[in-house]
Amino acid sequence: MSDNVTSRNPTTGDIIATYPLLNEHQLETALQQSTDAFAVWRNTPLEKRVHVLRQLGEQLRQRQDELAKMATLEMGKPLAQSRAEVLKCASLCDWYAEHGPAMLADKPTLVENQQAWQAFRPLGVILAVMPWNFPYWQVLRGAVSMLLAGNTYVLKHAPSVMGCAELMSSLFDATDLPQGGFTLINVDNAGVSAAINDPRIAAVAVTGSVRAGAAIAAQAGAVLKKTVLELGGADPFIVLADADLDAAVASAVAGRYQNTGQVCMAAKRFIIEESIAEAFEQRFSAAVQALKVGNPLEEDTFIGPMARYDLRDELDLQVQETVQQGARLVMGGHKIEGAGNYYAPTILADVAPHMTAFRQEIFGPVAAITVAKDAEHALELANDSDFGLSATLWSGNEALANQLAAQLETGAVFINGNGASDPRVAIGGVKKSGYGRELSSFGVHEFCNVQTVWKNRR
Repeated sequence: MSDNVTSRNPTTGDIIATYPLLNEHQLETALQQSTDAFAVWRNTPLEKRVHVLRQLGEQLRQRQDELAKMATLEMGKPLAQSRAEVLKCASLCDWYAEHGPAMLADKPTLVENQQAWQAFRPLGVILAVMPWNFPYWQVLRGAVSMLLAGNTYVLKHAPSVMGCAELMSSLFDATDLPQGGFTLINVDNAGVSAAINDPRIAAVAVTGSVRAGAAIAAQAGAVLKKTVLELGGADPFIVLADADLDAAVASAVAGRYQNTGQVCMAAKRFIIEESIAEAFEQRFSAAVQALKVGNPLEEDTFIGPMARYDLRDELDLQVQETVQQGARLVMGGHKIEGAGNYYAPTILADVAPHMTAFRQEIFGPVAAITVAKDAEHALELANDSDFGLSATLWSGNEALANQLAAQLETGAVFINGNGASDPRVAIGGVKKSGYGRELSSFGVHEFCNVQTVWKNRR
């Protein structure tokens, strides 16, 4: 087993850097440093914690070009999208700095004529195991709310984006956060297990695959530690016959092909009512055909290389299986020859519920179209999944849309608009997409001890 991890440029295949794994002693030092920081940070006045968030937001803005370029080099995200990710993180800091204190204020209870309230206390040192696809946003959308609440944060980032991880660590170093408040650990699976089992770790947050989430949750559960899991998705994108078709198509393209299709909470299964299915396919195909595939460092590129070569191979296998199972290949369906880890933007039609592209998460620039007889059938198809992260629904009938939304088995529903994660609203899934919530007040309270205080109880 190697004592290092390597980040590799998916556009060129070149090695960017090699990062050594922590040994047992170094991991011990890191965890103790975070524990020591917690003893200080939990007692730091809230207004000073808020000041650190504002400092972090300013750092993100000042260094946006450096941060964006690193994400593009390490995982192939088109540069314009990388920059947008960094600025979204800065806005996240601003939003929590403004609205976070109210979330942590003591809440009166329903006990009448008594002095009783709920207080929100930090849990301690939180271990976060994070993925590569949004190397800044996935980390900071959890870290900001946890730090606001008085916790400290230990990051185990994906090996392929350690450059992004180190840049994030340097951002915190430039703020007034105590040393160890944000701690980066580069460890393998054995190191993750050691951290989970360490009594100094209070809870664990995971964004990643179902397999990784289940394994980590099992280990954390064995030592009675809370977990919050945001795992895979096979999100339905429903378009009913009365929808604004042009708007739905534009949303479908952005929802499927942003970040080269490597998004957990993204449209993946396109469920289209029968009477408009042909028109949707034609307009959707034309719009996808117009997307620029190319060098992610060029500002007008929309689709770059996939982040890892093994993931491209897995995606291609899923596409070929689905075609062999009877799906119709509308466009794409192959690796792009030459330098770089590119996969052609792909559309599969006539996808049935038994097929691979319907049942599995498709993590790349591939859309699967399934035809529904009517709205009721569309709902049935949408819920026929092991996943339940989010859903998108397009309809001109507001009452029907609201009725269907209430029956969709997902953590979020977007009606006549693009799916997105936003600090103002909670995100998270059901079924195999995980449990717990991030963002909004729910994300803050997930890693708090909600303490009842009842004074002079009578």
